[in-house]
Amino acid sequence: MKKTISGIRGIFGDDLNLKDVLEFCNNFSSLIKSKKCVIGKDTRPSGPMVKDAATAALMKNGIDVFNLETVPTPVVFREARKYGAGIVISSSHNPIEWNGMKFIIEGRGINEQELPQIIEHQEILKSNMGIESKISTSYIEDAQKIIGDVQNQPEIIVDIGGGAASGFAPELLEKIGCNVTTINEKLEGCTRGPDPTSDNLSELVVASNKKDIGFAFDLDGDRLVVVRNGEKQTPDVTLGLGVAKSLELGYKEFVLSIDTSVSVEKFIKEKGGTVQRSKVGEANVIDLMLKNNAQAGGEGSSGGFILPEFNYCREGILTSGLIASMLGTSKFDEILNYMESYSQIRNKTPIDADFHDKVIEEVKSKFSKDYSETITLDGIKGIIDDDSWVLIRKSNTEDIIRVSAESNNEEKCKKIVKDTLELVTQSYDKVR
Repeated sequence: MKKTISGIRGIFGDDLNLKDVLEFCNNFSSLIKSKKCVIGKDTRPSGPMVKDAATAALMKNGIDVFNLETVPTPVVFREARKYGAGIVISSSHNPIEWNGMKFIIEGRGINEQELPQIIEHQEILKSNMGIESKISTSYIEDAQKIIGDVQNQPEIIVDIGGGAASGFAPELLEKIGCNVTTINEKLEGCTRGPDPTSDNLSELVVASNKKDIGFAFDLDGDRLVVVRNGEKQTPDVTLGLGVAKSLELGYKEFVLSIDTSVSVEKFIKEKGGTVQRSKVGEANVIDLMLKNNAQAGGEGSSGGFILPEFNYCREGILTSGLIASMLGTSKFDEILNYMESYSQIRNKTPIDADFHDKVIEEVKSKFSKDYSETITLDGIKGIIDDDSWVLIRKSNTEDIIRVSAESNNEEKCKKIVKDTLELVTQSYDKVR
């Protein structure tokens, strides 16, 4: 079972059971000051059982539950702004047999200070039973107001991935003026996995050759991957396109995760904007956004553009509309051409978690000698030159160390990753 600010996740019926759901949601009740909580789920088969258990735990503690049924994660975040709290029953991009809960307070995900209160048992004072109500959402209408109308009726193909984006992404795109075709609407018979950032999206890749653009969503609809002219784009491109649109709308202050493409940062600065870097992770990006009143940003590695005025989460659905509104314009081509000159590679290597810190310290010493600048915000990032960097980070949930790199020269990027993976392995052999 994984317990982080990104949510509690596990294999349902194995290391995540209904007893765990009851316990964690009981504890979460202590954080809900409004006594109201929105709840929604994705399309996993175990979703109804987990949702019913979560609802029961909340109602027992006097929390009124507002049930959205099957909706994308951004919809729950949006409604949680109105009601004060929310729970998403989902395991995001994890395999179908997984499930979990993402906890929301005042429209944002929980932070590091709140996580222990959910994990550790809380004795809740007895109160009157809460009530359950089914509610609808104005999400599509709200998103449409931000995006506006799209010109020239672009042809778009949407790969739902059998997830909760069904009925939301296609409808939004149609309302703003796009001609939409969908594939993989149902989980049963879906031709791809739940995570579009790692799947090859073969069906969408082929279909996109006859369309202006293709969009692929993960199971809970917060991650978005772009496919264009038969080529799957890196998740950083999703963020870059969202950034380009927000610059067009007049936003200037951005937060990007430390592993996001340098091309996005350079593009923002060339357009007169400012950039601050956060630790990797949606919650960390949003935390820095809130502290500094940033207007937009996100996390390149997860294809996650974030627009705080609309939602404090990765916004796959809204972003698809924002990108669609740029199709056929110079802004769209400009950011794509800008980013295509950079190569990003993200890899990992198995390292026993007990040795993570020692390995990183060993690598830090080497980076300090070899690179002009090292950044220790999240792991160790070595700045090689203006266009090249490498980052190593420990995983908080697996026995691996992640290696990410970027350069404006593809072969150079490959060599950076190869050399760094070898360095990590050598450091591991040295410290154990």
